[in-house]
Amino acid sequence: MNASTSPTPVHVIGGGLAGSEAAWQIAHAGVPVVLHEMRGVPGVKTDAHHTDGLAELVCSNSFRSDDWEYNAVGLLHAEMRALNSVIMACGDANMVPAGGALAVDRDGFSQAVTAKLEAHPLVTVMREEIAGLPPEDWDNVIVATGPLTSPALADAILKATGEESLSFFDAIAPIVHADSIDFDIAWRQSRYDKEGPGGDAAAYVNCPMDKAQYEAFIDALLAGPKAEFKDWENVPYFDGCLPIEVMAERGRETLRHGPMKPVGLTNPRDPQVKAHAIVQLRQDNALGTLFNMVGFQTKLKHGAQAEVFRMIPGLQKAQFARLGGLHRNTFLNSPKLLDRQLRLKAMPRLRFAGQITGVEGYIESAAMGLLTGRLAAAQTLGRNLSPPPPETAIGALVEHITGGHLEGSKFQPMNINYGLLPPLEAPKVDAEGKKIPPKDRGRAKKRLMSVRALEALKAWRDAS
Repeated sequence: MNASTSPTPVHVIGGGLAGSEAAWQIAHAGVPVVLHEMRGVPGVKTDAHHTDGLAELVCSNSFRSDDWEYNAVGLLHAEMRALNSVIMACGDANMVPAGGALAVDRDGFSQAVTAKLEAHPLVTVMREEIAGLPPEDWDNVIVATGPLTSPALADAILKATGEESLSFFDAIAPIVHADSIDFDIAWRQSRYDKEGPGGDAAAYVNCPMDKAQYEAFIDALLAGPKAEFKDWENVPYFDGCLPIEVMAERGRETLRHGPMKPVGLTNPRDPQVKAHAIVQLRQDNALGTLFNMVGFQTKLKHGAQAEVFRMIPGLQKAQFARLGGLHRNTFLNSPKLLDRQLRLKAMPRLRFAGQITGVEGYIESAAMGLLTGRLAAAQTLGRNLSPPPPETAIGALVEHITGGHLEGSKFQPMNINYGLLPPLEAPKVDAEGKKIPPKDRGRAKKRLMSVRALEALKAWRDAS
């Protein structure tokens, strides 16, 4: 390509978080991009989306922890901010209180991403479904169709790869109108009073249960009618997003040690009495009128959801803006099928990004979109670009999905965590030479790994 020749566009299929981020990165590199999104086409919809906005959040509104020093998700946030992420910029601009997490007003966030992409002169948004494999003359394509890939495209990918299945179950949690919560029972507090990026240490609504209430709730949860999908009976769940009733089936105490754990929370009305379990709700929109039930993704039928969840103290008169549901996710056997450029080995003109690659979580998906966008732009411009080193959170995710899982085991989606990064020995002394107590060394090690990651990312960014 010479200086007078306009680069051919990169095609991105899917306008979710990964596709939106990929398109932004491509355009920012000076390469034209066509973003194809089937939502908005008359008669075309998905099992979980409610709007035709780009980067719509279909499950939680939380991007999880924003603590870059001691949490791998927060580290991923920091890396993406350093790489001009549109998802992080719009998330920061639309944050709502969430303790130590970064949560966003889902509508404001989607509208902001949509506006940025539609306003960019190098981005063309096409509202159309790509049924089957993209045309052969598209020589640089990113497939970012995520957990709700259209059946026609999923079938075409299956045929191209020779795989048997691309799917697993995922679930979404209910959303409650804030003015229907009984604050004579519930109270506002973040776990351990931890402040979030917005400075709010009381970001969550807490609904306490005593032992009898908890046991009755578990009984109702287990007995409630569940949605069943006979055609999908052999599709496994992803452990990071289990329906709450499936967790309860694994043991009556499971929820008390998971989403309903009571630790780090004190009822201001009776500080001496510790709750047996606590249900938390997190703000879902900027107005503070909607709250989602944290960890309460479910496949209970809608009528049963309202009945069972109103057993929770403080939610006896809850009005639901949205009830929970179950939908099918799609992902590749990436270690077998993708190279380190995230290209399909059998068809290198296709790159994959987002959840379809086998990462789990909003930010992880967006991070893979960010990387594939940069890789695709570099290819168009005739430049060589490798993924970031494995010491970074983004690089560690690439390592996992292209071969980092245990050989011989079944590949499963993965959230970012420090276990994916190359290990470091826990420090025994701090920067001033003072001895670190053994109980604090694990935390110190995480910070050391985070500092190393950001330094490695900066070197990669500046070299590329």
